[in-house]
Amino acid sequence: MSDAVRDGEDPLRAARRQKLEALRELGIDPYPVGFARTDEAAALEQRYAGLPAGEETGDTVRVAGRIRALRNSGMFIDLHDASGKIQVFSHKDHLPHDEIAKLRLLDIGDVIGVEGQVRRTPRGELTVNATALTMLSKALRPLPEKYHGLSDIELRYRQRYVDLIVNPESRDTLRRRSRIVAEMRAWLLARGYLEVETPMLHAIQGGASAKPFVTHHNALDLDLYLRVAPELHLKRLLVGGLADGVFEINRCFRNEGLSPRHNPEFTSLEIYIAYVGYIEMMRLTEGLLGHLAQAVTGGTTISYGGTTIDLAAPWPRRSMAELVEQATGIDFLALDAAGARKAASALGATLGAGAGWGHSLESAFALRVEDSLLQPTHVTGFPRDISPLAKADPADPRLVERFETYIYGWEIANAFSELNDPIDQRDRFEAQMQARAAGDDEAQPLDEDYVTALEYGLPPCGGLGIGIDRLTMLLTDSPSIRDVIAFPTMRPR
Repeated sequence: MSDAVRDGEDPLRAARRQKLEALRELGIDPYPVGFARTDEAAALEQRYAGLPAGEETGDTVRVAGRIRALRNSGMFIDLHDASGKIQVFSHKDHLPHDEIAKLRLLDIGDVIGVEGQVRRTPRGELTVNATALTMLSKALRPLPEKYHGLSDIELRYRQRYVDLIVNPESRDTLRRRSRIVAEMRAWLLARGYLEVETPMLHAIQGGASAKPFVTHHNALDLDLYLRVAPELHLKRLLVGGLADGVFEINRCFRNEGLSPRHNPEFTSLEIYIAYVGYIEMMRLTEGLLGHLAQAVTGGTTISYGGTTIDLAAPWPRRSMAELVEQATGIDFLALDAAGARKAASALGATLGAGAGWGHSLESAFALRVEDSLLQPTHVTGFPRDISPLAKADPADPRLVERFETYIYGWEIANAFSELNDPIDQRDRFEAQMQARAAGDDEAQPLDEDYVTALEYGLPPCGGLGIGIDRLTMLLTDSPSIRDVIAFPTMRPR
C-alpha cells in the first residue's frame, strides 16, 4: 500500500492521496503557481453563440475551473468557473500520451487548466478539445453527491466553501448581496453624501440600546467595546463640518441571541444628513429601497415567503399608539404610566421593574402589531423612554420624531430627527444611567465627549439606519439571516 494512505483514513480520501502521489511521481506539481487563462466559460458562450452544431473554429483558448463531472473515463469533463460551465473533450486524437496519463489521475472537485480548440458538438454543446491539461489544485475530499448536493443546512453554514461549490442558489444569493451593497453605495454617492469610516473599538458603548461585546487592549490596559452602532461618531463628523451628509456601511456587534433574523455581527448602513428631519429620511428610505429592488430584482414588486410585497413609494405612515389601539382597543395615549403597565401586562407583556409608559406601549406593539405589518409601513410616534437620541415631538413630550420601517413584520429601517440639544441629551443619558442602575444592561451610558461635541453645535439633522442582512433576506427571498451571511456565527459542535 502506498505511503500516501494513512491508517484509518477514509477510503475515498486515501484514493485521492494515492493519485496525488502518482502526480508527483510523474514530476507534476499538483499545486502550481497561477495559470494564464484567456477566457471564462460565459465569455466563450457569448462569443460563440452563433456557432452551428458540428462546427469547429480552430481557435485556441485556455480555460480553468473545477471539475464537476467526469464521463466516459474522463473523455468528457464539465468544467465550472465563477461564470458558468464549459465542456472539455479529452481524447487521444488531441491529447499527447503524457497528457492522457494525467487524465487518469483526475477526480471530481479537482481544479484544472485546459488548453484546446473550441468547437460545438453535433448535439450543440460548446466544447474545448483539450490539447493540454494542467493540474492546479488536487482535491483530497470528494464533493457531495451530485443530485442531492449539500442538503444538511447546518453543514452548509459551517462549510460554506462546499455549499458554494455545489449549490448555485447560495452563490446567487451572496452575489446579490454584493450587488445590493454596491448599488446602495453608488446611490448615496451620486447624491453627494460622503462615505466615512468610524471606530469599531469604543471606550464607551453607545449609539443604540444593546448589550456589547467586551475586549481588552493590553498596551493601554483598557477594556473596550465592539461597537453596537456608529451613530455617535458619525454625528461628531457633522459637528466638525466634514460634510452635510455622511454615511457608513460596516459591521456592528451585539452580544445577543441567535435567530433566523439575528446574528451577533451584522452589517448596517447609517447615514446622517444636516438640515433635514425624520420626514425627509422617510422619503430617502423609500427612494433607496425602491432603487435597490429595481436594480436587484427588476421591479418594485417582490415576493417573500409566498407574500407579494409592493415597494413602490409612498408607503403608509401610522403611529405606534394608533396601530396598537386598532389591534387591541386600548388607547395608550389616554393612560398614565401605571395604567400603561397594567394594560401591557394584561396583553401578555413581561416588563422590567424600571419600565415606563413608553416601554409598555412598545411591548404592546411588539406583541400585537409587528407581525401584521407585511407591506412597507413607516411606524411613527415612538416613545421618548426608548429613544434617548431623538428629538421630542413638540405636540406630545412623551413621544419623539422617530420612525421605524416594517416590511413582512420586520424592522428594516430606523430613523430620527436627531437630538442636538446638549442639555436635553445629558438629561436623557442620565435617565439611561438610572435605568442601568436599576438593572437594564442595554441602557446607554453617559458619553461626556459626545455631549461636549453637541455643545459645539450639531446642525439639525436626520439620521437613518438600515440592516443590510435583513434587507438582503427580503430581496433574495431567503428564509434565514444565515443564508445571506457568508460565514454566520454558529454554536460549537
